[in-house]
Formats: sequence, structure tokens, C-alpha cells
Amino acid sequence: MTELIVVLDPIPPSTAERMQRLVPAGMRLTWGTARDEAHLQSIIAEADYAISGQIAVPGSVLRAGKRLRLLHKWGVGVDNLDLETARALGVPVARTTGSNALPVAEFTLGLTIACMRHLAHGHGALSQGNWTGGNFGRPSLQLSGKTVGIIGFGAIGQAFARLLAGFGCPILYYGRRRLDPAREASLGARHVPLEELLTQSDVVSLHCPLTPETAGLIDRAALERMKPSAVLINVARGGVVVERDLIWALQNRVIQAAAMDVFGTEPLPKDSELIGVPGLVITPHIAAHAAETFEPTVRQMFGNIERISRGEPLPPQDVVV
Repeated sequence: MTELIVVLDPIPPSTAERMQRLVPAGMRLTWGTARDEAHLQSIIAEADYAISGQIAVPGSVLRAGKRLRLLHKWGVGVDNLDLETARALGVPVARTTGSNALPVAEFTLGLTIACMRHLAHGHGALSQGNWTGGNFGRPSLQLSGKTVGIIGFGAIGQAFARLLAGFGCPILYYGRRRLDPAREASLGARHVPLEELLTQSDVVSLHCPLTPETAGLIDRAALERMKPSAVLINVARGGVVVERDLIWALQNRVIQAAAMDVFGTEPLPKDSELIGVPGLVITPHIAAHAAETFEPTVRQMFGNIERISRGEPLPPQDVVV
């Protein structure tokens, strides 16, 4: 009997075609065409395996998957999945551990330079026919030699630290677990309390998961601790930053600039107050998208699906529930 894999996210035809070429023998692939809950319930109903990238999977959708044998995250952040319902239903949950560390780290570096050197705003102004020169109302800053604070020092945070080595940046980090001294030394990183990281860093970059402990971590009080010349980069999850507080901080020059690839509501509403804020660079949750990692990541997901199909255990590092 042919088993069904459903990608819950709407995906473009080109992506679907590339995935179709990698589908395991004896299985077939379908995908979503809308984001509403009723549509998700209808397409998961006959699925043996479901894949979610950025689409939220609440309990009501999971309960509609009567044949579901595995829910797989396309990526690593699982805050958009109802893990408690998955546990209650006995549905395993997996993720593609390590798949996006380098793409996200490179993207973070790009956002950092875009913020500090006005790349995005210069492009936007010139696209409208406005030759601003260097007149952006904020200084253009070099990254070289600046202190970078990394909140969340897992695979992505550490990859970002390695990229910064060529810029001679002192690295401070804050996270749940401290690395061993040899690992810290190899990355040129020093573990510090959060308050010290915020007050000492020229760049604060977020790479932590969204949990009850990190929700709203960067609020008005945290922003006020940062240097007036500092920039904030968020490629973690939108909920880590209190967005209204960030808008206030940029409008009142509490910090220099910020960049966000993730938001509390996605897709970002067209009337969002984040659009057009001076000093803010925004991108549509694309940090993990890189052509070079597409096939390895899809093979990782499909490999885990095949393991479940054969009754074999998943790799421990990919297991969420």
C-alpha cells in the first residue's frame, strides 16, 4: 500500500518538483495550498507522514490525522507544533537537526552588515530614485573589532561565531548550557550573564528557541540596557522580541538599528507597524533558505520517514517527541 507524505505548508511548483524527485519508493507526496485550519485538517486526514516548515500545527490539526505516524519539522524550531497533543496521541515528532546552521549563520552576518552599513535602506532609497549618499541619520559602522553578543549558542550561534573570526570580533554568549573551556577557546567566546552581554555588546544576535523562558526576553528594559550605538539581529523567533518595544527603541534612538527575519505573526501583515520603521531591516523568514542545503535536508526528512515506515528508531539527535 502506498504511503502518503503531506507537506502542510503551501510550496511553489518548483519546490514540489524537486521534492518529488526525492520521494522514497512506495510513497507519494502532496502539499498544502492554503494556510487555514480547515484546509490543514483536510489534507492531514489521510496522511501517514506530515511535514511542517513555517505552518502552525495545532492540536485540532493533529487530531485530524487519524493515520499519522510521524510529524516532521522542516528545520529545527518546533514552537509552531503542538507537542503536548503529539505526545498525547503517540505521534512521534522529529526535526532536521543541524540542517540550517550555516545558512542561518551566513544570513545573520549579512543582516548585521546590512544594518550597520545601511545596505537595505540605501537600496530602497535608490530604487525610489533618491540619491541619499551617506545621509541616513545614523552613522555607518564597521563590524570589524566590534563586540558581538550571541544569545543562544547552539549550532547556529556557534557557526555565526566562527564566521566572525575573520572580523576580529570579541564574542560574548549567553545560553542555558556553558561550553567546556576548550570549546570556548576554539570559538574565541566567553560565557557571560545576560545583563553583561546586553550592556557590553555592539551587536546582539538572537539564536535561541522560543520557550516560556525566552518569550519576550528582549523587551523595553533589555533594549534600554544596550548601547545607543548597538544593533539587534533576530533570526530566532519573533516572540523572543517584544515588537512594540523594539519600535519604541528605534524611534527614540535607544539603539542604533535592528534586523528581523522572524515575527510574532507570520506572514507579516501588510499593515504591520514594523514596516517602514527607521533603522529596521526586515526579511520574510528566509534565513534558512539556501539552494545547497535543500536536497540534504529533504533527504534527512525522507530518511527519517523511511525509518518509521520500516519500524526502526529515529536518530537520537533528530527526536523531539
